Amino acid sequence: MGVAADIVIIVIAALIGALIAQRIKQPLILGYILAGIVVGPYTGGITVGDIHEIELLAEIGVALLLFALGLEFSVSELKSVRNIALFGTPVQILLTIGFGFCLGRYLGWSFVSALWLGALISLSSTMVTLKTLMSRGLLGTLSSRVMIGMLIVQDLAVIPMMIILPQLSNPKIGLPLLAIAVIKSLIFLLLMFYLGRKLLPWLLSHVAQWNSRELFILSITAIGLGIGYATYLFGLSFAFGAFIAGMVLNESDYGHQALSDIVPLRDIFGLLFFTSVGMLIDPAFLLENWKIILSLVLVIAIFKGSIFYMLAMLFGYINIVPIAVGLGLFQVGEFAFVLARVGLETQAISQNMYSLVLAMSVLSMVITPFASALAAPLYKLKNRLVKYEPLQTENIPYSGLKNHVVIAGGGRVGQHIAQILTQLKLPFVVIELNHQRMLECKAAKFPVIYGDMSQPTVLDLAKVLTSRLLLITTPSVTTSQSIVKQAHRLRPELHIIVRADGVDQTRALYESGVYMAVLPEMEAGLEIARQALLHLEIPVAVIQQYTDAVRQQLYAPIYQSKSDHQLLAKLDNIKNMLEISWVTLLPESHLINKSIKDAAVRTKTGASIVGIIHEKVFHSNPKANYSFQEGDMVAVVGNQQERNEFKRLAGVC
Repeated sequence: MGVAADIVIIVIAALIGALIAQRIKQPLILGYILAGIVVGPYTGGITVGDIHEIELLAEIGVALLLFALGLEFSVSELKSVRNIALFGTPVQILLTIGFGFCLGRYLGWSFVSALWLGALISLSSTMVTLKTLMSRGLLGTLSSRVMIGMLIVQDLAVIPMMIILPQLSNPKIGLPLLAIAVIKSLIFLLLMFYLGRKLLPWLLSHVAQWNSRELFILSITAIGLGIGYATYLFGLSFAFGAFIAGMVLNESDYGHQALSDIVPLRDIFGLLFFTSVGMLIDPAFLLENWKIILSLVLVIAIFKGSIFYMLAMLFGYINIVPIAVGLGLFQVGEFAFVLARVGLETQAISQNMYSLVLAMSVLSMVITPFASALAAPLYKLKNRLVKYEPLQTENIPYSGLKNHVVIAGGGRVGQHIAQILTQLKLPFVVIELNHQRMLECKAAKFPVIYGDMSQPTVLDLAKVLTSRLLLITTPSVTTSQSIVKQAHRLRPELHIIVRADGVDQTRALYESGVYMAVLPEMEAGLEIARQALLHLEIPVAVIQQYTDAVRQQLYAPIYQSKSDHQLLAKLDNIKNMLEISWVTLLPESHLINKSIKDAAVRTKTGASIVGIIHEKVFHSNPKANYSFQEGDMVAVVGNQQERNEFKRLAGVC
């Protein structure tokens, strides 16, 4: 069967390796590499016959890997951490390359080989880092955003490395070739970003009109691989073209669908790539050189971890963030495999160096989850040994925080909530990570803490243990889930209200344990519709019935897959919260100067008074001896008839 039999062997071996990796909670790529070692030429037994053909197929895997990276690349992800990502990451790469070069020269390697070593170890693992963050529920934290931002820039750095490094093997003609490669790259980029941004979305829009999933997937694959092949004919990297094609498509309306469709194909060809990487590893070489491999991993991990730690400190990140970043990004990443293959093919590095780098990379990936878990214990140890780093706070009451509302997020939504709570004289504190927004809250005299709400130190400072409610205003579901997890770990019974974007996000947040999820866009649409109906003189009762029905229809899909009492209770809570009316007592009202008890509101109307606003002071669940005053805004809960009865009793209808 030739290459077909080889592919069958690889897929079966990779499946077994992936199952083992999953069982021991390691990234699947480590299982693929292990499978490659087993079916490679150095181990005997069942062996792939034509490794060269598999390597050619693996090139498609590299192209699809970078094509998907281009589709995932988003400048918006870098905004909150843009300084350390855009300026700190290049510094880290250059320092690590310099360290690797010195290390290579110390080992007696040539100038070019030492430079390649520095480039290979400068990259961290996006796959391993993301898997580690997800498994620990830390996606959305400040430290995770810093890591992801730096990883994106590192992944982008692979492209110029793939262009520049192969030219260094021949110093006599390297600079002219490098200059030509740079010029070609600029021409290609200009063509793609001026013509490709118009042509490719136009092409996909026509394909999408036929409503053929198969044709759409074929079109996406043809675009990624076709443009990659065109750049290869142009004298540039096959993978470089695929990456740029992905970036161009990411800006179109079809980027998300293209990514979801290309991921399965990418994973299959990526399997071939990582397995082919393992085929080139000689187990005998690893056994003979295990001491130097362990030593190099230790030295590189300490150096890279220290660089990331110091850069995080330099860019103003404090508390646990520098430790988490250092322990999360010290490893040698999967793109080192891509670069190492290029170096091996151009004979810039030897087979022994290739095996050494791969062994270091695999070992560093394996220990990453265990090292990352040490961040919290090391931070606690640091606080015991070194002076505690205080968080910046403003306008915190001298009496402290107790029975208060915690608002996670000081943006427009958070500030609006803070204004309402201020007017009602209800205690609260705002937690904000963006420095500019924190200054806005400070200027408005709001109690504010500058910090990351998903971190235990900030939770402690916000006094979550003595709070009444937690409101999360961030639109990011991953950030909200992280905050919910950390808050419930400290106080499981705490009620948390979050904002969500769509039914899927709302369902995910409810599964995380939130008390209430609000859909702002849906609520805004309903309010606009309500105002329009009032303007058209539609009866208030009809409008209320309409809005209640729409809300139940929109919220219902969240609970369709759940039958337990807890979720049904949440739906009832939503309905009850909606059946509320605010009634302003006019001077001629019969209730003026009467107490709630004397007015016998519950007996006469069946409605319940749940709140009164008197001279901008909110009285929650007022006592029976409260005396109604002119201008009071009374909140009553009940069905439509009961609320109408109260309005008649109050003399407003």
